[in-house]
Amino acid sequence: MPVLVGTSGWQYKDWRHVLYPEGLPQRLWLEEYARAFATVESNNAFYRLPSRENFAAWRERTPADFVVAVKASRYLTHIQRLREPEEPVRRLMDHAAGLGDRIGPVLLQLPPTLRADPALLDACLRCFPAAARVAVEPRHDSWWTPRVRAVLEDRGAALCWADVRGRPVAPLWRTADWGYLRLHEGRAEPWPRYGGQALAGWARRLTGTWADAEDVFVYFNNDPGGAAVHNAVAFARAARAAGASVTRTPAKPGFPPDGNPARRGAGPAERA
Repeated sequence: MPVLVGTSGWQYKDWRHVLYPEGLPQRLWLEEYARAFATVESNNAFYRLPSRENFAAWRERTPADFVVAVKASRYLTHIQRLREPEEPVRRLMDHAAGLGDRIGPVLLQLPPTLRADPALLDACLRCFPAAARVAVEPRHDSWWTPRVRAVLEDRGAALCWADVRGRPVAPLWRTADWGYLRLHEGRAEPWPRYGGQALAGWARRLTGTWADAEDVFVYFNNDPGGAAVHNAVAFARAARAAGASVTRTPAKPGFPPDGNPARRGAGPAERA
């Protein structure tokens, strides 16, 4: 099973001495990230959709095997709340086309206040090109119904598996021939890291659900203090031990000079 392991974003100032060496200018961080990882989840598209030219520049700056997952704009998911999806989906895919062959799945993260509406979700998914991979991350318990599962399966969309504090926050449905997992916050020290047992458990769940030839995308969203980088490396080891083939991760992340990985100045909205 090819497991593509990365993080949710790459532009975090406290990742110096963890992933980025001292003195490396921030304008070169994407190149450095792409040497260490083969995939990233672009969260900034949620807050402000990059232009097609920006996406094309990312393509030019990354190697041929690099994959960018794109989090859909909050205009579609949080303002429109999936209503009238034609124009925002068209605009999203037109801009993201700048990635060319680097484009990966699109993530639809739904607002926690949005209750289940299978017809609305189906209408939105119909707007995406047939070849697009779309992962859906609902965050209201009303979505866990057979009808919602049927919509995802019919459209070939993956239910996004998600973890908060070491526990799944969604049913572990396989709805497509590929998978998508987001890990938001662990329970280990220092916060918000995951411990080895939690990571090994997720590796076993993935290898028990998808076959060797099926892609699974795994992104660590616990960015403070470089926790995502450390956990991505540890998860890759656990997935290999479980029998999966895994894309590249850093050999050994570094540490801040003061030994304190606690992040300063970022709130939870950055890690949504």
